[in-house]
Amino acid sequence: MKHAVRLALALGLLLGAGAVSAADTATPVGNWKQVDDATGKVKSVIQISETGGELQGKVIQLLNRSPEAIARDGEHPKCDKCDGERKNQPIEGMTIMWGVHKNGDAWDGGKILDPKSGKVYKVKLTLEDGGQKLDVHGYIGFAMLGRSQTWQREQ
Repeated sequence: MKHAVRLALALGLLLGAGAVSAADTATPVGNWKQVDDATGKVKSVIQISETGGELQGKVIQLLNRSPEAIARDGEHPKCDKCDGERKNQPIEGMTIMWGVHKNGDAWDGGKILDPKSGKVYKVKLTLEDGGQKLDVHGYIGFAMLGRSQTWQREQ
């Protein structure tokens, strides 16, 4: 009898831990590695957080910058092509995604900023690969006319 109780407790703990792990990957909340399409190297780390049912994304680290980029832009590049309050502000620490809400199996309704061009796009987020990858689709007008990038969840 004691053996059966122990087995039931152990199984309950294992199943509970699995449920917590699955819940963690069922949402885009967390840190994501943005991979450069051309080089395949991690370009930055984006932290996605949720406040009041709304997702926002912030650049928390820029990585793998070339010596030329550092010479041109300095150690802490600024968003010189941005408008408004983001104009000439450091990219690290900048909120580049805001207003995103859950919509079925995806998150959309918000905007995303490309700090390199200063352009703002509509954005749709879709989790893939069991929550380990995030399809980030930026577009103007219709979603069909946009561009996607896959971010990888940081472990």
